[in-house]
Order: sequence, then C-alpha cells, then structure tokens
Amino acid sequence: MKRLLILLYGLASYLVFFATFLYAVGFIGNFGVPKAIDSPAQVPFGAALLTNLGLLLLFAIQHSVMARPAFKRRWTRLIPVEAERSTYVLLSSLALIALFAWWQPMGGVIWSVESPVGRAVLWGLYAFGLGLVLLSTFLINHFDLFGLRQVWLQLIGRPYTPVTFRTPWIYQHVRHPLYVGWLFTFWSTPVMTAAHLVLALATTAYMLIAIQFEEHDLVAEHPEYAEYRRTVPMLIPFTRRRTPAARLALRG
Repeated sequence: MKRLLILLYGLASYLVFFATFLYAVGFIGNFGVPKAIDSPAQVPFGAALLTNLGLLLLFAIQHSVMARPAFKRRWTRLIPVEAERSTYVLLSSLALIALFAWWQPMGGVIWSVESPVGRAVLWGLYAFGLGLVLLSTFLINHFDLFGLRQVWLQLIGRPYTPVTFRTPWIYQHVRHPLYVGWLFTFWSTPVMTAAHLVLALATTAYMLIAIQFEEHDLVAEHPEYAEYRRTVPMLIPFTRRRTPAARLALRG
C-alpha cells in the first residue's frame, strides 16, 4: 500500500506541474487564462513592484535551496527518498501558482511591435523557447527529472539508479539549453510592459546565479563535468572551441 501511495503522490505532483506549466504559457503570453502578466493593474506601481519581487524571490529560494544536495540529505530524513523529487516538483509548482495568483500587473509599455511580421517573429521565438524547454527535459530523461521514474521503480521493487551521464544533441552545443529556452520565452514578446520586464530581468538574473550553484554540484558529483564546462558554452552555442572531451555527459 505504501508503494502505491507513493506512486499516486508522484503522479499527482506531476499533474500539478503539467497544469502549472500550461497556465504559465498563457500567463506569460497574455492569452487563454483568467489572470495574466498584464491584466488590468489593481494596486499602485510601488506596491505592485514589491509584491512581484517578493513572489519571484519566494520561488527562487524554494527552487534553489531544495535542489542542493545538503538540503536533500536532511529532507529525506522526513520523507521517503523515492518521493523527494516529486515533492520538489510539487512545491515548485505551488510557488508558481502563488506567483500567478498574487502577481500584480504594473502598466507601462517599454516597447510595442506593431509590424505583423515582427509580431509573428516574436511569437515564433516564444513558441520556440517553450518547445526547447520541453525538448531539453526529454533529452536528459523527462520522467526522472520530474520524479515519475523514481516512484515507478519503487513500486516495482527495483533500486533507483542515477540517469547515465551524457550529452545528447543540444547539450553538445550549450550546457543549459533548458535555460536558453526560458530566456527566449521570457524575452520574446511583441509588447514589453513594466511587469513583463521585471519578470524577464528577475528570471534572467536568477538563472545566471542558479547555474553557478548547479555546476558546482555537478562538478562535485561528476569530476568530468569540469572539462565539459571548459569546452562547451554555457548558453550561447558556437562561442567556444570544442574538443572531443566535450562529449561528456550531463544529467541536468
């Protein structure tokens, strides 16, 4: 019964994530959701700015602190180790849901592209970014990344084994294609408002900082990552001379 409950918990956590991701598509793109990033402003600019920065900080702290190995070791004294990743996914989703619920639009237009061709290009880049995010997760093992593999293995009584360390396709050109996808998503908009700019700037800063912590952990876990980091660009492809040693593995 315990194994089945852990499996159901993992599935529920994944479904919450998937619904949150779909909502994020409409929230950032300002379509198809009851409240988007640029819904009508309801509070003064200063209050909106402080609220939004607080929500972004909450997500950043949760997303980074819970991903650190030291936290995981302590956390798994309280919860089953097989449910650790699912719990991380669930709490990350809840932090995003809180952001969607309490986000405060701020008004003000930084830029507005009126050309139909220009708008089409930017929407195309927005879709490209979202597609790259999803593709990046499947290249490194989507089901392990979101906790489904862990809860399935415990159900059938097989021990968990880490995903093989490798660099499939895009990972041979940039170390963090998932973050590249999010950068396209946050910055590709025909209308850049003050609220959208705050989101884009804050998430960009967060990703640049988060990469440093992630790569520190990866080098500690996989010493060969140091050579991979030296030979493969972080975010912009074809900006560093590559060697055969660059074909190392990356778990993400």
